[in-house]
Formats: sequence, C-alpha cells, structure tokens
Amino acid sequence: MEAQEQEREEPAQPAREPIVASTDKSGAVVVEQADRFAELQEGGYGERHADGLMLKDFEALYLLYSGKMALKDAKGKEVTFEALAKANQSKVKDSWTKFMIYRDLRSRGYVVKDGFGFGTDLRVYERGDFPAKAAKFVVFALDEGTEKSLGDLRDSVKQIVRMGKEAIVAVIERRGEVIYYKVTKATFRK
Repeated sequence: MEAQEQEREEPAQPAREPIVASTDKSGAVVVEQADRFAELQEGGYGERHADGLMLKDFEALYLLYSGKMALKDAKGKEVTFEALAKANQSKVKDSWTKFMIYRDLRSRGYVVKDGFGFGTDLRVYERGDFPAKAAKFVVFALDEGTEKSLGDLRDSVKQIVRMGKEAIVAVIERRGEVIYYKVTKATFRK
C-alpha cells in the first residue's frame, strides 16, 4: 500500500524535447545533436555520416508528423510538415506513398528501414528484432488504381524470397488506408 502511495506522489516524467534537425544544401535532413544519435538509432532511424545522422525523407516526415522532431532550413527558418512533404514529392514521385506505408507500419510498432531497390519498398523488422536480427519482410507499394505487370510482381517476389524474406504488397486505397497482402510463389501442375 505504501509503495502505491509513493508511486502516485512521484511526478510524471516530462516529455522529451523534440529532436532538432536541419536541412543541408541538397535538402537532406541531418540531426547534429550527438546526444540524440543513440536514441534515434536504437529506434531504427537514420544512418551515421560525417555530418551527423542522416534521415531518409520518409523518416524525417514521420518524425515531424509525430511531433518528435523540429526541422530548420539552412537559414534557421522552421520547416513545416507540409513544406517538407511538398519538397520530397518534387524530388521523388512516390515519396508520399512510401511515407503512408512507413507511418502505418511504425504506428503498428514495427521498425522500418529503406528497401532493396524494388521501387517503393521497405524492409520491415519483426517486433523486438531490430537491430539483432535481419528484416523479416520486404513491403512494396501499389497505389489503388495504378497498374503493375504480373511479370514485374513475380520477378520482385522471386528476388525477395531468394533473400529469405517474406514479400508483402501494401495497397494504398484512395482514402489513404493501407491494406497488406502476403505474396507467395505458387506452382500449378497439370
């Protein structure tokens, strides 16, 4: 009983200040706060470079979206989520699609990293496996209404299975909902 009373009396931990990042000349998002590198890397964000911790476009968007990061441009002016999303879209056509999938998977508790180059793809780690184990899934995106040849899909699935990963297709509906389909190879005999 006394322990319960003591627990109630302790003040709640204050929320951690947002990570401060900036954009470089090329528009890449860099975190220079060395004291936050470990926190970000343990969570599966960014890659270390000489300038600091470089975030992928979708990672930076997610951190801004979730309020975990404040972003400044080279002149020290605040960069909003909308401005970064627009800049990313002008550089990479499917950046919004990748962000939507990334956000959905992160909200489900998965660690997500950039994929292997199958177009809009992401490596997804089973909960609790990052960084000790390799990614279990490769998720690639299809926007509802876009066409993809069956041959391209088959080739991608073959390569993913060859790597020992499970292939997942994420279909983004027009309303923004993400639906996942596990894709496996099937052989039909005569």
